[in-house]
Amino acid sequence: MSKQTVDLPMQVRAAAFAPESVDAEKRTIELVWSTGAAVRRRDSRSGKPYEEQLSLDARHVNLNRLNGGAPLLDSHRAWNLGDVIGVVERAWINDGSNGPEGRALVRFSEREEIEPLWRDIQSGVIRNVSVGYAVRSYEITEAEGEIPIWRAVDWEPMELSAVPVGADAGAGFRSGDSLNTPCELIRESGGDMETEVEEAAADPVAEEKTRQDPGLDPKALAQEAVAVERQRIGSIYDAQSKLGLERSFADNLVQRGVELDEARSQMIDAMASRDAQTQIRNHQVMAGQQDERETRKLGVETALLHRFDPTAHEMSEPAREWRGMTLLEMARSFLEAEGGSTRGLSRDEVATRALATSSDFPLILANVANKTLRNAYDSAPRTFHPFCRQVTASDFKAMHRVQLGEAPALEKVNESGEYKRGPLGEAQESYRVETYGKIISISRQVLINDDLDAFTRIPQLFGVAAANLESDVVWSVITANPKMADNKALFHADHKNLAGTPAALSVAAIGKGRTDMAKQVGLDGKTVINVRPNYLLVPAALETSAEQLLAQNLVPAKTADVVPQSMRTLSVISEPRLDAVSETAWYLVANPNQIDTIEYAYLEGQNGVYIETRVGFDVDGVEIKARLDFGAKAIDWRGFHKNAGA
Repeated sequence: MSKQTVDLPMQVRAAAFAPESVDAEKRTIELVWSTGAAVRRRDSRSGKPYEEQLSLDARHVNLNRLNGGAPLLDSHRAWNLGDVIGVVERAWINDGSNGPEGRALVRFSEREEIEPLWRDIQSGVIRNVSVGYAVRSYEITEAEGEIPIWRAVDWEPMELSAVPVGADAGAGFRSGDSLNTPCELIRESGGDMETEVEEAAADPVAEEKTRQDPGLDPKALAQEAVAVERQRIGSIYDAQSKLGLERSFADNLVQRGVELDEARSQMIDAMASRDAQTQIRNHQVMAGQQDERETRKLGVETALLHRFDPTAHEMSEPAREWRGMTLLEMARSFLEAEGGSTRGLSRDEVATRALATSSDFPLILANVANKTLRNAYDSAPRTFHPFCRQVTASDFKAMHRVQLGEAPALEKVNESGEYKRGPLGEAQESYRVETYGKIISISRQVLINDDLDAFTRIPQLFGVAAANLESDVVWSVITANPKMADNKALFHADHKNLAGTPAALSVAAIGKGRTDMAKQVGLDGKTVINVRPNYLLVPAALETSAEQLLAQNLVPAKTADVVPQSMRTLSVISEPRLDAVSETAWYLVANPNQIDTIEYAYLEGQNGVYIETRVGFDVDGVEIKARLDFGAKAIDWRGFHKNAGA
């Protein structure tokens, strides 16, 4: 066994967000930063390939950096504070069914410029992550005729980055500063060191020096030659990193044996040429980061989305070669690109094979369906958000929500007197999330018929339906007037939130409702809590009347008709679901930050509609399951007031 210490740059590997784990309220999402899978790399000193494996044994991976608040960066850039888009909240090793994997919970910044990026990640548009890590020790296993295996047994993830394209698994990464890390190479046998010395000993220069001075040690000269060559290689890669050039440029200089001074000159010229064409270079780098397979998948996906909605999805360069092709033609191209022959196959056979598990094509169709469904869901109008509060349910059990009452009144404390204890009034409401879902199938008939609507328009309608379901659940809390924990309806005379005399929308009627809310008392029945309404809920039939009533640019003919300035702060929310019950009833609702109103919940890790995909067994194709875990409940009646109208 031999040991050797070398300087190695920080490496990067592709990782992925887990979109189903988004917590919109906390702005967090989980990601998988390592599965420990082997990645083919090339030794920068010898140019020889090797397989790198990252041990996920807790003894071998150091998570201190990630758990110490490591940054979440924009594409590995770390030149200024604006490049930091979030922070790593927590990192751990998860023992999954397919083996251990490194996972992390990251939280995004609330800065305004980060908001578009956060929305794209929530909707699944941006999915790629890259992890930068440093290795301090490899165990190297070498066998005759096989590629060596370098197993990292002392390594540390340094940072995580959101990237437009997953990093090439074999790419190395260094920042503008020197981030080389001393790394110990532990070989089971002498390995490359002896080989390099033997090759250097055969160098004509070393042989000539030995001939001229027989006292020189040939092995010492060989070791000196190895050291000089390593210094040349290391200096070239160091200069390449500092200048921000592509790794392949330095690889070419090393392999051609270019002297250090000449190599530096060529790199400076390349940097000057790059700076003169910044936009062109950026495009080439992005395209070069993805392999042919990924480029093909993204190209087809973009072409299909552009065909579905050209205004929302711009045609990219890789997608142009797929433009105008039918689904069956795309499927045939995929089969041939993956080594299969389609010669002599019928349309039905091509469709069946393309939808098999070994092909990427069904995954592309599923991705297109997922995006159209999720985008439609996110875009669908939901009017209940302003006056409701969102929470997360950890499971499907009933959630008990405490309806906090007033704090006990403060009492005078005489000199040397004691402070008296008082109870905090409370009541309790409970509800739980329910599961709603539907399965969409993409069959071989879809490919044969070139039916794009089957995985674009139909999923889009399902996305809208999921959003409408949420609105149905929340608004039914108001329209159904359900019983509260005290066994009385939400709107009830005993709750003092139901107008005794129905009245049409007017300044006087709204004023009476505001007064009733202000006079609401605590659970002790006597402490005034002064609830103030923020929202005026009306059916669609009263929307125009409500807006005219509260408009600030209308000057009434009589002083009695003047709308008070304090009343103008009410926000009108029009909801057609109210019309189905009554076209005259209207409601006042408080801000949920002042007092609980309606609370709605998603299951933890699944904010909104959740999508699963599998190759179908019951159908010849792909099945996409859309699932929504959602629930809602009124928590406190004192934040509401209803008038049946007239």
